[in-house]
Amino acid sequence: MDFKAIRREYLKGGLHHDDLTENPLELFARWMQEAIDMGLPDANAMTVATVARDGQPSQRIVLLKAVDDKGFTFFTNYESRKAREISCNTKISLHFPWHAIERQVEICGLVEKVSAAESLQYFLSRPRESQLAAWASAQSRPLASKEVLLQQFDAISRKFEQGEIPLPEFWGGYRVRPHQIEFWQGGQHRLHDRFEYTLQAGEHWKVERLAP
Repeated sequence: MDFKAIRREYLKGGLHHDDLTENPLELFARWMQEAIDMGLPDANAMTVATVARDGQPSQRIVLLKAVDDKGFTFFTNYESRKAREISCNTKISLHFPWHAIERQVEICGLVEKVSAAESLQYFLSRPRESQLAAWASAQSRPLASKEVLLQQFDAISRKFEQGEIPLPEFWGGYRVRPHQIEFWQGGQHRLHDRFEYTLQAGEHWKVERLAP
C-alpha cells in the first residue's frame, strides 16, 4: 500500500488571534460544543497518554466526562494499566482528534483522583449494565477467554440482582489539571494554525502561535 499517495488539503477554516479566549478552557468548551453540534461521533473521545516507571509511554481512548475550571475528568478502573502508570508518574497528556472538522486539541498536565463522592455520583448515573461491567472486568489483566468474562458478568449480575449496585473500591475518576493546551486548526498548503497556552505561576495563561 502506497501511503505517500494519501493526501488532501485542509480547507475548513482558520484560527486567528481574534478567535482566542483569555482562558483556554473557554475555547475548549466552545470547540467541544461545535464538535457535538456538527454531529461528530464520540466527540468527547480522547487519547490518554501515560508513561510507565521504565519510561515506556502507552495510549488508549477514553471518554471525557466533565470539564470545568479544575480540569478534565474521566473515569476508569484504578487497577488498570493507565492507573498503575499514573501511580508512579502523574504527568499525563490528552488528545482530541477531531479529523472531520480539521481540528485537534492537545493537553498536558498533572493528574489526580477525584473524591469518592464525585466518583459515586457519576457511577450511579451510568446504565446498570455499565455498572455491572465495572465490577466484572479486571481491566488490563490477562483474560483466558471472552467466555470467562461473560461468566464473570453473569455472576456479578446475580450477586447484585436486587437494589443499587455499590461503587467498586477499585473504580473511580481522575482529573487532569492542565498547564499546557494547544489548539490546532488545519490550513491550506499545510500552513496550519497552532496556538499554545502555557500556565504561568499557576494563575495566568500565556499564548503563543506555533509554526506548523
